[in-house]
Amino acid sequence: MVCEITKESKSPLLPDRFGQGDLFVCDIFDAVPKGDMASMAHPIFSLSTKPDHRIRRYEDEAGKNFVEVKPSAEGLATVHDRDVLIYCISQLIAAMNNGQTPSKTLRMKAYEFLKATNRVTDGRGYDGLRSALVRLQGTQIETNVVTGDTEQLDIFSIIDRARIVRQTRDGRMQEIEITLSDWVFNAIQAKEVLTFHRKYFRLRKPIERRIYELARKHCGSKSEWRISLPVLQRKCGSASTLREFRRLVANIVTHDQEHAHIPDYSVGMDEDMVIFTKRGTLNNADKPDTETSLIPTIIRLKPDTYTEARTVAPGWDIYHLEQEWRDWMADGGLDAPANPDKAFLGFCRKFFEKRGRP
Repeated sequence: MVCEITKESKSPLLPDRFGQGDLFVCDIFDAVPKGDMASMAHPIFSLSTKPDHRIRRYEDEAGKNFVEVKPSAEGLATVHDRDVLIYCISQLIAAMNNGQTPSKTLRMKAYEFLKATNRVTDGRGYDGLRSALVRLQGTQIETNVVTGDTEQLDIFSIIDRARIVRQTRDGRMQEIEITLSDWVFNAIQAKEVLTFHRKYFRLRKPIERRIYELARKHCGSKSEWRISLPVLQRKCGSASTLREFRRLVANIVTHDQEHAHIPDYSVGMDEDMVIFTKRGTLNNADKPDTETSLIPTIIRLKPDTYTEARTVAPGWDIYHLEQEWRDWMADGGLDAPANPDKAFLGFCRKFFEKRGRP
């Protein structure tokens, strides 16, 4: 399903295969796509279209929270496999909004999932869904990241179980039963989720989907979000060289300028700074946006602070450290510090103590 763009005139988006008014056509309710913020904060899902067997570990700069992701023999779950989670989360959130009690185990029709996520409904679609379930169950996470006010210090799979409830005579799955992990379910119960644009499922490239997730989490309903290219690469989980990653992002920027295909946000570059600007398509009443935007861009550091920061963290790009500091606060949901200059210098000291010279 993921293909390269070979002609300048070709749309970067996949075709809208069904043109449906509502994203999901469920048995009981219609749902809009939702993504959990816990997995949006870290590059849990692989960008590769080939089996990815890398072990990943991510820590915040304070060394307080960590996430380690381990693949199975089938490789890490991919960004496209995440569609299964988005579908499940969307149904459960819609049920909660209708006054129903959510359950970790839910049943879905394979055809409705394929249709809702804009996938082909022939044999390729069903085979792809089966492979996604295998990778989701096989990918293991060890973390102490808090979801729903619960600190999860455990090793678990992204989904606990997937079972084919009903299939056709030729073996094609019809109904599937999925049991979500506590980590994902805690986030759902706490409504630590964000609404995704329906066009998300039409994005062709995994990296486009990942940068959209990051923009939704960090930019939210703010007018603009800036991030340095090296930090964006780390947050995407890209295994490319910085030079290659710069080329990939530059291509996305070019296509977005031509087609405006990235949902909700336009994407631009100013040297090695990537800039996301809100298009005005978001619902500003989306509550989690206000909860994940507690570190406003209006924080301004004094010029002397940058000079002192170069002393406490010699050799490092101070503006890169500033972006790391702002991202660290945003990821932790921290309020703006009473003394930003003092807080930033403290961050730089700890960063240098941990990393040393570049």
